[in-house]
Amino acid sequence: MLLAVVLFIVGLVLLIKGGDWFVDGAVGIAKKLHIPDLLIGATVVSLGTTLPEVMVSAGAAVKGQGAMAYGNALGSIICNTALISAITIAVMPSIVDRKTIKTPIVFYFSAAIIYAATAYVFGFFYRWVGIALLVVFAIYMTVLIIKTKKEIASGTGNPPEETTEKERSILMNVFLLILGAALIAVGADLLVDNGTIIARTLGVPETVIALTFVALGTSLPELVTAITSLAKGHGALSLGNIIGANLFNLVLVSGIAITLNPFKVPADKLIGAYNASLVLDIPLTFIVMGLLTLPALITGKLKRWQGITLLVIYFSYCIFQFVG
Repeated sequence: MLLAVVLFIVGLVLLIKGGDWFVDGAVGIAKKLHIPDLLIGATVVSLGTTLPEVMVSAGAAVKGQGAMAYGNALGSIICNTALISAITIAVMPSIVDRKTIKTPIVFYFSAAIIYAATAYVFGFFYRWVGIALLVVFAIYMTVLIIKTKKEIASGTGNPPEETTEKERSILMNVFLLILGAALIAVGADLLVDNGTIIARTLGVPETVIALTFVALGTSLPELVTAITSLAKGHGALSLGNIIGANLFNLVLVSGIAITLNPFKVPADKLIGAYNASLVLDIPLTFIVMGLLTLPALITGKLKRWQGITLLVIYFSYCIFQFVG
């Protein structure tokens, strides 16, 4: 048990550092190509910070641990929104560009409806569902890139933000990208294997471990990115990263896991006589994303009450997972 805990922590450290280097390399390469910060946040950085979730869920799915893959994807959405975004909003409320967040929000809720409908109607994630989610991912990336290029060409898009940081060579950025990906792969493997051992030893359902500890661990790159972005004044990059990462958790993380090894909706925790996944986990992803995005779309602002409300929801959710 002690060894499993130590290796679990080592896996978290590797994920965090690997995610940090991967994002540094990806952003460095994107900057060399003069890509605007918003596009970097919604695509390159979101892909980089979501890579831990991809590796953990894919690895779990291949090993037949569908509950871990499922819990990690949904748990990361809840954690990204109700903890990471909540902290940054509560500390530093900001103005947002409604036009730029509209596309990822529409795609997110469209994908969420597909995901939820599958869970409620079939109770099983078939391979065609995984492929459909990956198609949504491909369409989103294509739409976003075309849209951003048109805005830049017309002069209405956000230009690359100025930076005083020393630029790395393209070779060093590629090296960081590869090294980061390697550390993430090793860390994800340690996290899944030892998280499962800990869960079984403590008699805690794998879904609960995935929805809380594993989700928090794989979401730490988003937290680091959000805090760093706000500290450096890159508000667009921070918000774009969170929304993009949540969308990728549905269409990319879940899409890959389901395609590799289809699995049923976990039912190892109940609320009364009902499956907690259907009664709480899935609805909560809609609730927290609605609280984050809908007021922003209406008013063009992120307000402190949103952050505080989301934090209360997150900690209540975690308490329920372990004592409910």
